Amino acid sequence: MIESTEIEKKKVKRVAWGITGSGDRLIEVIEIMKQIKKQYQDDVRITVYLSKAGYQVVNFYDLANDLKKNFDKVRVEVNSNIPTLAVQLQSGKIEFLLIAPTTANTVAKIAAGITDTLLTNATIMSLKSFVPVYVVPCDYKEGTAVTQLPDGSEMKLRVRKEDVEHTKKIAAMDGVYVLEQPEEVRGVFQNHFKP
Repeated sequence: MIESTEIEKKKVKRVAWGITGSGDRLIEVIEIMKQIKKQYQDDVRITVYLSKAGYQVVNFYDLANDLKKNFDKVRVEVNSNIPTLAVQLQSGKIEFLLIAPTTANTVAKIAAGITDTLLTNATIMSLKSFVPVYVVPCDYKEGTAVTQLPDGSEMKLRVRKEDVEHTKKIAAMDGVYVLEQPEEVRGVFQNHFKP
């Protein structure tokens, strides 16, 4: 018999965090996610999903061990269905999908409905299942951006009009929320997991 004074075990919520092949803002995003994990460690489990290119870039920046050390599960894309992220999102086991940072390539594929990668497939399946998707695109505003290379030096990049148009297109999709800055991810967790 269960005593009424016994404390029920709290169900931990799950979040899927996708990393694409962008080095732009990667270091900043990982630092923010480590802080969020620490803040919500009793309530939320964050599983990291690396696209094939994301895996390469994380290794270029020598951040693979940092991810493995700070997050319980780090999964690498085999194909658009493995690991089975889309199934977990569709079955309601995951609260939301966060893709940060997000390459122009991934944004363009989402905008066009192309589902040939783990994260683009997971996005479309999430939207079909009413699971929110949060995206931190590298190409948010037309102009020039400065990014940090693996050796710590900086490089200027042109943010093209065409890439910004794809970002605007996904921002208009029902269920997709585009965040301009990585810091805005904190607000997403606050809104979903209020104390």
